[in-house]
Amino acid sequence: MYEEARVWLPAVLDALGIERPVLLGHSDGASIALIHGALPAARIAGIIALAPHINVEQTAIDNIQRAKAAYETTDLRVRLARYHDDVDSAFWGWNRIWLDPSLRSWNIEGLLSAIRAPILAIQGRGDEYGTLEQVEGIRRLVPSAATLILEDCGHSPHRDQPAAVTHAVTAFVENVAARGDSA
Repeated sequence: MYEEARVWLPAVLDALGIERPVLLGHSDGASIALIHGALPAARIAGIIALAPHINVEQTAIDNIQRAKAAYETTDLRVRLARYHDDVDSAFWGWNRIWLDPSLRSWNIEGLLSAIRAPILAIQGRGDEYGTLEQVEGIRRLVPSAATLILEDCGHSPHRDQPAAVTHAVTAFVENVAARGDSA
């Protein structure tokens, strides 16, 4: 995630000529947006973090282990294939890194106070890969961060509660634009 945030995301933004974007990321993508936002050279107008990870929780590890078992023993692979051209690469790339014991100490909390752009962190109360402590940690470390906790919502707020997420994202971007930042 550090390489994505520090090398590849800036390269994509530069190649596309995008300046001062509002970054919107989900899960690992939200963590990448937060890491990028902490860079001294970050030129962003805001960050919208859906189901972000700021550290590794045992709940996530337990449920990722369950996902591995389901992938190996149920039709999960077939169901995920609808969303991925190379489902095995996508699943195992995600699963193996999160179950690697060296990842247990991964933590970006020390970076968050360096973020100067506005943050909106959205978390489902029923997220199987992260507890509310993920967004509460963001709010604790960046007091200006806004949070939205969604009921009846798991790890994919944009799918589980699309109207609420669309409303919150729209209001956040309008607020950033009203401050004079270009999104």
